[in-house]
Amino acid sequence: MPHGRTDLKLLLAFGYASALVLSAQESQTVTDNDQVKVLKVVVQPHQKTRMHQHVVNRVMIYLEPGHQDFNYQDRKKVMLDWKSGEAKWSPASGMHIAEITSGNPVTIVEIELKKSASAAKLPKNNLDPVKLDPKHYAVDFENDQVRVLRVKIGAHEAAPMHAHALNRVVVYLTDQKVRVTSADGKEEQVEHKAGDVSWAGPAKHREENIGSQAFDLYAVELKN
Repeated sequence: MPHGRTDLKLLLAFGYASALVLSAQESQTVTDNDQVKVLKVVVQPHQKTRMHQHVVNRVMIYLEPGHQDFNYQDRKKVMLDWKSGEAKWSPASGMHIAEITSGNPVTIVEIELKKSASAAKLPKNNLDPVKLDPKHYAVDFENDQVRVLRVKIGAHEAAPMHAHALNRVVVYLTDQKVRVTSADGKEEQVEHKAGDVSWAGPAKHREENIGSQAFDLYAVELKN
């Protein structure tokens, strides 16, 4: 089968599976482009999904703590726990039913990766924030599709001029009020609320937290 038809078949199957899952959930599509589909999903406790599968890998970011049980068609059982503000890698999986077994609703940012790993060389980045500013930027986890950064900047602290070489999905775990200075000296004040999700492209800038509290976010960099 031609490669394009294979991709189309996978995406159609993926869309069908998503519809089955989300029929039992409150879902909002935040971003949908050629690299990712980003959903913000509120899952109620003890509400089972229909039997479904995920045909692409995902990054899952959990905004509240919780516990989930997975019952697979082949009778395999998996139990998953997470903390508030935790990110996890979720590989493509077979047919299963999922259920939140903790007592409260859970909001999950699901980043569905439409493209498989690429052998292409990543752009060179001499201003990588992880190397320049390890106090504020840390790699939470990394594989051949994504690098997931945890960014924590205290009140009135600043990150030096740095560059983001890749497209990325940003998930804000706390409120944020930041002064952003671009490479040409242009300043902009940016504000976000806890739970916001945004799409961002390559950029070179300096960031200063002008809020009264520390802020915390994830930046999910897309390697493909």
